[in-house]
Amino acid sequence: MKIVVLDGYSLNPGDLSWEGFENLGDFTCYDRTEEKDILNRIGNAEIVITNKTPLTGETISACPGMKYIGVLATGYNVVHVEAASAKGIVVCNVPAYSTAAVAQFTFALLLNICNHVQDHSDAVFEGQWSRSRDFCFWNFPLTELAGKTMGIIGYGRIGQATGAIAQSFGMKVIACTNHHNPDFTSDSMKYGSLDELLAQSDVISLHCPLFESTEGMINKNTITKMKEGVILLNTSRGPLIIEEDLAEALNTGKIRAAGLDVVSEEPIKADNVLLKARNCFITPHIAWAPYESRLRLMNIAVENLQSFMAGKIINRVN
Repeated sequence: MKIVVLDGYSLNPGDLSWEGFENLGDFTCYDRTEEKDILNRIGNAEIVITNKTPLTGETISACPGMKYIGVLATGYNVVHVEAASAKGIVVCNVPAYSTAAVAQFTFALLLNICNHVQDHSDAVFEGQWSRSRDFCFWNFPLTELAGKTMGIIGYGRIGQATGAIAQSFGMKVIACTNHHNPDFTSDSMKYGSLDELLAQSDVISLHCPLFESTEGMINKNTITKMKEGVILLNTSRGPLIIEEDLAEALNTGKIRAAGLDVVSEEPIKADNVLLKARNCFITPHIAWAPYESRLRLMNIAVENLQSFMAGKIINRVN
């Protein structure tokens, strides 16, 4: 079978091996694919692997040889799944590969806001400590997490892992989710409605999928219901937030700070309103990207294709 990877660079910039895929067929990998080149590069390939390169209904209809679409991610909204299903094309994703990495990164964002480690290290190397009349100094407020409440919107694997870390810091957790597991509840963790979470949380962390029902869920209305000086974190999907409303809340101090690994349009546009907002920390969608996490993704993606070829499909989303 002919296998084409449309955009392999994000997963493998050179420190991983494509050998698993190479062993399964006639393999071609492109680092990146522009929209105008998608059809030409797919050609008559039966197997198409994509990360963020979109496979629209029109593209799928124009590729009669396509039998399998593998998404190098958990989210699969880049694929027109209904069109694929209509043509009998199997679509598989890679779930749960980045749970530990994303939960860890969520707290990297939070600890950056609470402790400003890099800012203070930079100040030391700039000579501020050597010139100080006191044995210590701090240029930003420092915050202790113990005793604070973290509200987690979406309590799947990543939300649960984030909640466990929060509790290890001595925080209390409120989880807003459609599925309640009583095994998770304790003195330091409870389920609550969205309004309860917004009203009670000192930190709010987004870990829910992007659906019509969740798009723009952080907006003027929901921000009004939050505590004054809340911290907002998003390592999920950028469009969960109305960015203009977040920028306004940051600039007025309603939201003390935001730590974001995702934005509404990626790569971020130079005129994104959040780039000029106060106390907004943005990273380039890298929570998923530690070596260990990417290796796991690669191995699962290969296993997905092996299973498809063997007639035992796993991780199918359609």
